[in-house]
Amino acid sequence: MKTPFLLIFLILTSFFGPSLKLTSASSFVYPDSYNQIKLSKVSGPESIAFDCHGKGPYISVSDGRILNWEGPNLGWKEFAVTSPNRPRSVCDGSTNPETEPTCGRPLGLKFDRTSCNLYIADAYFGLLMVGPIGGVAQQVATSAEGTPLVFANALDIDTQTGVVYFTDSSTLFQRRVWLYSVLSGDRTGRLIQYDPRTKKTTVLLRGLAFPDGVALSNDNSFLLLAESTTMKIFRFWLRGPKAQTSELFAQLGRSPDNIKRNQNGEFWIALNTGRAVLKSLVHIKHNGEVLMPSWIRDPVAVKFDGDGNVVEALDGHGGSSLESVSEVEEHDGSLWIGSAVKPFVGVLH
Repeated sequence: MKTPFLLIFLILTSFFGPSLKLTSASSFVYPDSYNQIKLSKVSGPESIAFDCHGKGPYISVSDGRILNWEGPNLGWKEFAVTSPNRPRSVCDGSTNPETEPTCGRPLGLKFDRTSCNLYIADAYFGLLMVGPIGGVAQQVATSAEGTPLVFANALDIDTQTGVVYFTDSSTLFQRRVWLYSVLSGDRTGRLIQYDPRTKKTTVLLRGLAFPDGVALSNDNSFLLLAESTTMKIFRFWLRGPKAQTSELFAQLGRSPDNIKRNQNGEFWIALNTGRAVLKSLVHIKHNGEVLMPSWIRDPVAVKFDGDGNVVEALDGHGGSSLESVSEVEEHDGSLWIGSAVKPFVGVLH
């Protein structure tokens, strides 16, 4: 497949009052800096993670497995599965959403940098954990405060305490019928905390409209939370005078998916949308909405600093390779690009 001409545009922004003002400069990334690592039979590398030694990437895919990239000679190898009773004849290589309740559908991935254990948010089996050598992941949370997890989605881990923060996108609709949650105006989503020391889950926020990505700040003082239906990013304070309160961080013009923090404390927010279905980011609003210059025609991911300023945007230029970006993981100077549906992982060097 011919790769699109990719550009990364650097957009320096600052808030003055209610509106978002921008100045801009562009940096070009040429086509030969982008390539794809193909998957065999499966699709949907929703989330991307590197282990505590920097090895990987590890990806969550459509047939209920976690795969590990072992280089061009060995390729993708199975690392873990999320379903305790997973018939390989049915599951291996499946891209059929109807098999997900049996096979599992892992979504969010994150390694605990202290234990090297991998935490997994599976849309059907809840929050799970598997050790450094992989295997069958063990469920650590299937409910929160008496309500079952119906659609565990994304997660991140406090680097100081090991506490896991994750989203349950809906308590009514499973992943395979996720569109019903959006169309019905469902607000049963939750932000949940799991403490591995006490084995306790605590609901931090309720009444969310399809909460998706979550990522903690470098100092673990706050987290960012994506609310896909409303196209909003919230900041939830974990420490300090505002602890246990939330505030609007950014109003986007496309539905946000996963959020990943880089080593500089900046946040990559994937904009996973049907493109023409939703309004673009080029419209000027005076309610704090993120504004993109008109020459960024197809923003598929945006990088924010911790103060809510846009510092970079990835433009897909309408190409099919980046039509369903679920996650952007910045690692060792490269951008690893996940997708909810594509049969490959994108890499932008």
